[in-house]
Amino acid sequence: MDISNNETYSLIKQGLKASTLRGKVIANNMANINTKEYKKSYVTFEENFKNEKENFELKQTKPGHIKDDNELGSISIKQDKSTSMRTDGNNVDLDLEKVNQASNTLMYNALITQANGKLNSMKNIIAGGR
Repeated sequence: MDISNNETYSLIKQGLKASTLRGKVIANNMANINTKEYKKSYVTFEENFKNEKENFELKQTKPGHIKDDNELGSISIKQDKSTSMRTDGNNVDLDLEKVNQASNTLMYNALITQANGKLNSMKNIIAGGR
């Protein structure tokens, strides 16, 4: 599947939305570390995009063609209902959440860098390549 520049920028924006939401979900998991029977949540974006990309069939080659209105890269929150090694039923692993938080921060920063690059390219084109 070929992705145009406009679609790439849209995916970067979706990635930023997912990363922001993921940060909130991780913070909520960490805040509930001592809540009895609490089950951690997580955000899916990359997995959803991969599945959507594999099932994507329509391709718009000209502005007049029919375009699929479904935005690639849907974001969803899921709950991990797996059992816990803890006696209170809580399945949050604080060390894992900290690793996820660090990873998410790196991803967010990389996406910001990509978005800035795209915006600078557009700015350069608009300015006539100066």
